[in-house]
Amino acid sequence: MGTGEIKYNCRHFIGEKPCKAKRVCEGCPEYRPMGFKILVIKLGAMGDVLRTTTILGALKKKYVDSHITWLVDERSYELLEHNPDIDKVLLFDFQSALKLQAEPFDLLINLEKIDPAIALAELVSAREKLGFGMNPQGTLRPLNPESLYAVRLGIDNQLKFIENDKSYQQIIFETLKLPYQKDEYSLTLDPNEIPVAGRLLSDHEINGQKPVLGICPGAGHVFANKGWLIPSYIELINRLTANLNVQVLLLGGEREKELCQTIREGLQVSVPDVGVNHSLKQFMAIVNQCDILITGDTLPMHIAIALKKKLLAIFGPTCHQEIELYGRGEKVVTKKECAPCYKSTCEITDNCMESISVDEVYEKTKKLVDECSFSG
Repeated sequence: MGTGEIKYNCRHFIGEKPCKAKRVCEGCPEYRPMGFKILVIKLGAMGDVLRTTTILGALKKKYVDSHITWLVDERSYELLEHNPDIDKVLLFDFQSALKLQAEPFDLLINLEKIDPAIALAELVSAREKLGFGMNPQGTLRPLNPESLYAVRLGIDNQLKFIENDKSYQQIIFETLKLPYQKDEYSLTLDPNEIPVAGRLLSDHEINGQKPVLGICPGAGHVFANKGWLIPSYIELINRLTANLNVQVLLLGGEREKELCQTIREGLQVSVPDVGVNHSLKQFMAIVNQCDILITGDTLPMHIAIALKKKLLAIFGPTCHQEIELYGRGEKVVTKKECAPCYKSTCEITDNCMESISVDEVYEKTKKLVDECSFSG
């Protein structure tokens, strides 16, 4: 019967059952104290969650013996699930909110602006708080002076759309008082899905003889005209397959099923159908099989950046200047003067995406293909 001291501050301690060491605390060689405790609140959107992972390396460098807990929405959980720099991933629900109000932290970081997140940021006990909280009027406030710029970006369209030239990463690093050196995304794939994705492509006779070019035509529905036009994608794929030594894949989720089918029906060539019914972790493993990705300002864009793929990103109503490609990609940005706008509806006939030519997308894609070191 163990009578020694229980190491409640061990990062492996569970409480109601044995930890992974399956032994009592006294003399356990696996004992590792939590050290400096950090809580990160970043729930969604999914692309924003992924690009916020750029702070992890800087936090671990500044707080060497730190323990990081990340609170996230269920839909974004798989983006963080296997990340070795995160010690605990909590789903944002009632139980987690109760738990966090009873657990003190050394540092709270809230980079989410929605009401439940900023309210929770006020309720959690922490020696220092950075990012966003809730003021006595029940609305957003900066928790530290360095967060004020990010607050102003949300309320000042002139600053957001015209004056700001900082990437999202630079903005949040300044918010958190961290030195920004173009820190990379932090994404670890599920190791079980990597060989599955490889076999999937092999089953479609994609055998490494030429570069794999993934095209993700889908886009979110929050902003109008965020997705490039179907006829433009059809013309682009026909030109790519006719003139370049590439293997084109159409990629997407269940929501893009009809979109991908419509594009296929308009093509002069056949492209492999790898399906759209994949989990997020499966989809990321498939993107990892690609050499180049073409997409709009969407989650696949952020996945490609995180996986260090060559990337062609198409921008209409959203802020291209906030996206860092780390020297591995090309941007095609609409020349419409009204963009970016972040509008949910648009009545303009010749809109921002209609003004983006197939010629420009093709030429920049060709440049990426030419740069792709490939000996297949």
